[in-house]
Amino acid sequence: MNIQIFGKSKCFDTKKAERYFKERRIKYQYVDLLRYGLSGKEFDAVLRGVGGIDNLIDWEGKAPEITLMRYMDDARAKEDKVYDNPALMKTPIVRNGKAVTVGYCPEIWQSWE
Repeated sequence: MNIQIFGKSKCFDTKKAERYFKERRIKYQYVDLLRYGLSGKEFDAVLRGVGGIDNLIDWEGKAPEITLMRYMDDARAKEDKVYDNPALMKTPIVRNGKAVTVGYCPEIWQSWE
């Protein structure tokens, strides 16, 4: 099992995800999303895993770009904007191979054990 957690250091759900795996003694790799972002291949894999850009965007976020993105029809333009600004992504993004979750999803992670 090769777990990766992409998150923001001040995100409560990211901290809960880390605690979930620590309590079960499951090794994981943490990547600070705001500092390092996602590579192009990782971003594409996450988009495929979550079912599109609309599932990756943090619609409750406080960034002013979120309001603009609600009115954008072009999915590719949304992808470019989110790729360039990882703060727009909902966190944590947890990967186990090709399986991906966004947000705190212990019911899905349980099936990975």
